[in-house]
Amino acid sequence: MTLRAVFLLLAMALWLAVCAGLHLLVRRFGPSPWPRRLLRGVGWLAGARVRTIGPKPSGSTLMVANHVSWLDIPMLAGAADCAFVAKDGLRGHPFMRWLCEENGTVFVERERRGSIGDQLRAMDEALRSHKPLCLFPEGTVGPDGKMLPFRPALLKIAEQSLVPLTVQPVAVDYGPLAAAYGWPAGETGQANFLRLLGRKGRLEVTLHFLDPLAPGQDRKALAATAQRAISAALGVVPEPAAAAA
Repeated sequence: MTLRAVFLLLAMALWLAVCAGLHLLVRRFGPSPWPRRLLRGVGWLAGARVRTIGPKPSGSTLMVANHVSWLDIPMLAGAADCAFVAKDGLRGHPFMRWLCEENGTVFVERERRGSIGDQLRAMDEALRSHKPLCLFPEGTVGPDGKMLPFRPALLKIAEQSLVPLTVQPVAVDYGPLAAAYGWPAGETGQANFLRLLGRKGRLEVTLHFLDPLAPGQDRKALAATAQRAISAALGVVPEPAAAAA
């Protein structure tokens, strides 16, 4: 672990203590801005400097974004005040689970097809809140920052949501540093986190909030259309959309 990583970990711990205390106080009286401020500060301390282009989402919006790094989460939350759809494995870490739940995270088990109904109901409930909900349809980060095919299963929420729903693609653009900030095969989550904290210099990232998708499309069409829009914004050739239901 580098000296820089140690310093940033201490700074993040201090920022967490400040934000958690203020959040626990403010949430008694209504929605708290402190989860967003916590995540935005984490991204800033890690060196991310974010520029946004396009209309930011409002409530009842399902954001569909490409996934490059764990840094996507603090940057998107800081810019759009969104909650996230996350892998159920985070439930096993009590501290991380608390942080996720305070920001309105919806946990899903992607490999348990029988639980899709419960997952969609949880997403529908989250979309009724004041926050947009962000989904990474790749399901994981790609190798060397490359985009994987979009999986359409959870986009079924757009077919059956009980609330008026907008689906908005968001392109997370790391520019030439996408590969450096990606998650190489064989690297543990802890090693990846510490490696990125140890990098010197700033990371200039652009978040492209793209035009919402036309309503009435089925989940497979939405996945393919979102991936094409994001690929175009990033200037890359899209991978074929996943065939999974």
